Amino acid sequence: MHTAPIVTDSPAIYHECDYGVTPNPTDAREYDVVIVGGGVIGNVAACALGQAGLKVAIVEAEAQSLASDRGQAYSINLLSVQVFEDLGLWQRIRPQVETYRSVQLSDGDYRKVVQFSPQDLGRETIGYVAEHRILLEALQYGLNTLPNVDCICPATVIETVKKGDQTIVRLVQASAPAQTLSAKLVIAADGSRSPLRQAANITTYGWQYWQSCIVAFIQPEHPHKQTAYERFQPDGPFAILPLPNGLCRIVWTAPRAVADRMLTLNPDEFMAELRSRYGDHMGKLTLVGQPSVFPVRLLHSTRYVKPGLALIGDAAHCCHPVGGQGINLGIRDAAALVNVIEKALAQDKDFAALSVLKQYERWRMGENLMVLGLTDTLTRVFSNKIWPIVLIRRVSLWILQDISPIRSLVLRHMQGLTGKAPRIVGQNPKV
Repeated sequence: MHTAPIVTDSPAIYHECDYGVTPNPTDAREYDVVIVGGGVIGNVAACALGQAGLKVAIVEAEAQSLASDRGQAYSINLLSVQVFEDLGLWQRIRPQVETYRSVQLSDGDYRKVVQFSPQDLGRETIGYVAEHRILLEALQYGLNTLPNVDCICPATVIETVKKGDQTIVRLVQASAPAQTLSAKLVIAADGSRSPLRQAANITTYGWQYWQSCIVAFIQPEHPHKQTAYERFQPDGPFAILPLPNGLCRIVWTAPRAVADRMLTLNPDEFMAELRSRYGDHMGKLTLVGQPSVFPVRLLHSTRYVKPGLALIGDAAHCCHPVGGQGINLGIRDAAALVNVIEKALAQDKDFAALSVLKQYERWRMGENLMVLGLTDTLTRVFSNKIWPIVLIRRVSLWILQDISPIRSLVLRHMQGLTGKAPRIVGQNPKV
């Protein structure tokens, strides 16, 4: 991967994108695809398209070292694992992630606990938990093996202009002149506030939840035994994810005022609050690093594509963190878009044509809406004390635990094993 000079800071901000103004792109560097956003989702798309032989530029606002150091961790489902295997990267990732072989689902202090196991899937494991840094570093390693992929970072897009079958992308770096890129397709992987989506006048709908999400790393005294927990409480879901070296990641959803107050507590006070929800089944708990809080929202774009533009990941949709579906939906978006592009190339079609991009939109929009609806329903049904709803959900837990075909179906859906599975062909170099 050819890397542009890295500078320490980029004060430039996004101004506007203008579809319809004709610039003079004589100095533009030409690419097949420009991807804006160098997080996990953007890098999955870049790796896959680079392996397919396309000339790709990926533009990221942060230096690579900063982008990989975010202290986040994710539940990675089995479909996402397949995508990393298709990219030839899973063998680098696997030694650094933790598998979970049991998921325990419970409703507050209700005695009925639903336990999911690999037998419900006919697999050896249910899923994995990976730190953001591990995934991003593996993807960056893969990109470095591809001479047809350029990484330009840190850099900020200041304008995109559609001209014929090309999109002109202007970007700036600190202490450097503006650059101009030209591509048949621009992929927006630039997050939930996507400037590219806004500039293209693609509207969204959704809402901010009454909750925020507190995340932290915990070192428990006793082993986590490769078990993940999802506990529904009146304030919101509380998840415990196992990590390598005996660590656990907590994902604690609470009303916004409570979450903000938690960040003002000293470590001892924070851990006292945490223990009341975590329980004592793992012994003494030690806080590792600083907890952080992020807002929780549901967002969905009214369309995923326009001529020369496609949205993936959070640029297209955001969901409640219950069930750990967010990053997996984004990985599936990237893989599905690449799958559609690869088929168009194999049929000697214009891969950036709107008719081709619409195939991706039809494929992913329905599946994403179903997951957004499910996560929204779960948090609303389980985050209240209304007795008829409490009764319904507790009957549902009995059904899940006692009727294995239903339990298997729910788990298969959460692991991405239902619906149409995208497969990336590429060159699969097994790096």
